[in-house]
Amino acid sequence: MTRRAIAVVLLLLGLAGCAGMPHGDGDATLWRFDRLDTLGGLKVRSEGTPQVVETDRGLAVLFDGVDDALFVERHPLAGAGRFTFEAVFRPDGGAFEQRWFHLAEAATSPPDPNGPRLMFEIRVTGDRWYLDAFATGPKYRQALVAPAKTFPVGRWYHVAQVYDGRTYRAYVDGVLQAEAEIAFAPQAEGLASIGTRINRRDYFKGAILAARFTPRALAPADFLDRGRP
Repeated sequence: MTRRAIAVVLLLLGLAGCAGMPHGDGDATLWRFDRLDTLGGLKVRSEGTPQVVETDRGLAVLFDGVDDALFVERHPLAGAGRFTFEAVFRPDGGAFEQRWFHLAEAATSPPDPNGPRLMFEIRVTGDRWYLDAFATGPKYRQALVAPAKTFPVGRWYHVAQVYDGRTYRAYVDGVLQAEAEIAFAPQAEGLASIGTRINRRDYFKGAILAARFTPRALAPADFLDRGRP
């Protein structure tokens, strides 16, 4: 292959990555929240008035905690027997319960909000918050929550939930929050909602910068660099 041909291939690969094709180690999918019409090359339906805003970490989508939400017709971890689900976000206070990232298996329309799912949630107490990661499906139902491990609102954080085939773990900025053994089963194709639960409850107040979905278990050293996806 000539140098020119190699250069063209590299350019095309780079463009594919920017468009949201598998990104990172080759099997991961990255969603950058820098626009409202697409995420990872997928069409997005927005509700309310979420806004793309400039932040100290780059463009992000801001949610008002009232009725702002994004919906994507894809469960980015469908079929994965092991996984890492990451996000870089900034919680800005608001209601106590906020279910801000919902990956739902969808066998019906509208989807069953209580069906198999993976979720990022937070609980806000005054000017602090703590993480609630949640996975449920046939024969498994597990919340990973550590109310004693709280963090100030108004700052950027990296959160991750990881399943390695046996143990389900949740992290904030690479630090383990909670873990449990579960008999996880791969979830089927479905939908994603960002900024709210799939049935439009428990809205999120804050900003989201990026999310990454990897169909294998990553170590904290391999997580997205916080604030710099």
